[in-house]
Amino acid sequence: KKKKKKTGGEPHLEKMGNLSGYLLFCILTVVGNVSGYPDGKVSSSCISMQPSHGANAQTSTPPYSINVQKTNYSEGDKITVTIQSNSGQTFKGFLLRTTTATKDAPIGTFINTDSSAQAISCNSISGGAASHTSNSVKQKVEVQWLAPQSSDDVQFKVTVVQSERIYWSNILGPTLKSTRQGSSVTVTITSGSLQMQSVTSAPDLISRDGCSTSKFCFTSPSGCDPLSDSSCYFMSSAAVDTDGLRIEISGPSTGYMAVGFSDDQKMGNDDIYTCLYQNGNIIVQHAYSTGRSDPTVLTLSNVDNIMTSFNNSIIKCSFITRNQISTQQRAFTDMYYVFLAQGPVESGKIEKHSGNPFITADKVNITGFQESSDNSNGEPSIIKAHGALMLISWMTTGSIGMLMARYFKEAAKKLVGGKAIWFQAHLSLMILTVVATAIAFILAFAEVQGWSYDTGAHPVLGCIVMGLALIQPFVAIFRPAPQSKRRPIFYWFHALNALVIKVLAVATIFLGLQLIDSSSNRWLAKVMGGFVGWEALMFILLDTDVICKKKEIYQEPEKTMKHEILLLIIYVCGNLAFLIALLVGIGQS
Repeated sequence: KKKKKKTGGEPHLEKMGNLSGYLLFCILTVVGNVSGYPDGKVSSSCISMQPSHGANAQTSTPPYSINVQKTNYSEGDKITVTIQSNSGQTFKGFLLRTTTATKDAPIGTFINTDSSAQAISCNSISGGAASHTSNSVKQKVEVQWLAPQSSDDVQFKVTVVQSERIYWSNILGPTLKSTRQGSSVTVTITSGSLQMQSVTSAPDLISRDGCSTSKFCFTSPSGCDPLSDSSCYFMSSAAVDTDGLRIEISGPSTGYMAVGFSDDQKMGNDDIYTCLYQNGNIIVQHAYSTGRSDPTVLTLSNVDNIMTSFNNSIIKCSFITRNQISTQQRAFTDMYYVFLAQGPVESGKIEKHSGNPFITADKVNITGFQESSDNSNGEPSIIKAHGALMLISWMTTGSIGMLMARYFKEAAKKLVGGKAIWFQAHLSLMILTVVATAIAFILAFAEVQGWSYDTGAHPVLGCIVMGLALIQPFVAIFRPAPQSKRRPIFYWFHALNALVIKVLAVATIFLGLQLIDSSSNRWLAKVMGGFVGWEALMFILLDTDVICKKKEIYQEPEKTMKHEILLLIIYVCGNLAFLIALLVGIGQS
């Protein structure tokens, strides 16, 4: 049999057969870098102290123990806690937390761990427990525990994992006695912050009693009570005398809790009161924010009856202000949007709030008797639209457009309007991709009104993707004729630039999903990882199909085309399934 002569296509395109392999390698490399999770993230086990290893804990005497630097504690003490082997045996993992005689729940926070340990969230308390950072063998680990304001005696407990199926749970350590006497705490006044004034501690004075009957209340979750719920974010206000406003603030935070009064639901031009934890004290600040710059701390005056507490990483403060609330430098009224936020403190200065602040649905009368709950729908709608457009661009239109040009020149070579169907589809889909990417790019900057310095590499990669995406159509417009000697150069540049854009777009999407994912199991990035695996599988199948055609394994070309079209339909359906899941996730973020 004579070997059939190959027809159609351009010879230099055959040299690009490994591009999809490079694409798969690059994407999987990026995914590994941006979506991995460190070992020791075992917050879900911190109450039971039982690892999910499919084995029971050892009942023999534990070969490990807990040593504590001190025998008693005061608020703000940093106490070194050591987990070590008693007989030279090593261990791979551990989970350490505290408990009290009155409640088997963490108290205080872990900080400044060594390289083998990390502080993790436990029972909604950031830093409420400590665990390992890797499964490397170790004989000793030291962590530091920051003591809270409490009169309870504290005992440490640890679960130590020697190997996957050998571990000892709930090993008890020494008990620390509280040195707290009475309930007073001292604060000071400096640069607009309250200091050097003895005030009453308020652990049991802030509650939802009186909400809707004698004071305005703002809560998240809706209807929660800070007196009994450690995860409750709470703010209340009530008129006092003829010129005063009593404000109560409570919420879980090791940095600060702040309440802001605004004319709209955007940060900026707001009157703010902050209760921040620093060096064992609760410091009250009054500030005014302009635009998106750091709030300007004002001289604190006409503020009295201050009561504060910091216990179990919960900040509570209550005070009466006789200052007029001013937004956009205008006179006092009673109707405002109320913001409630929490975040970290660095060197005595509040940093950007952690996550989105809680915001009332409408303007509320802060001297009236009503109750409002959080109406913040997570990320702003414009940011959600930005994410949705990027997903649509690079999970459907862009991906399908690239596949049409690479794999379907034979199956879709019928002419429509003087051009092959595959080319028409490729051109249309890629134009949609560039347009949608540009719109999403503009939306992000319009919402932020500047550069997002606190979002890591996401905006940097986004700008690179936008720039490279704009280059593609201009290069295509000036492509040389098919017979030109420069045509191979165009193909290589066009294909390699598309490869780079695809890899960077996937990495950017991963980083973006991690920024907005508020779910406990961080499922958005996992779904995106599934999508990358799905695309890799389809590339392998389509490349296999190309190899089979080159080796003339297929005897009936018409059946081959049907096979390719079926693969395309399956690919599109799979992409749409992943896309819909992520769009739902963005909507819920």
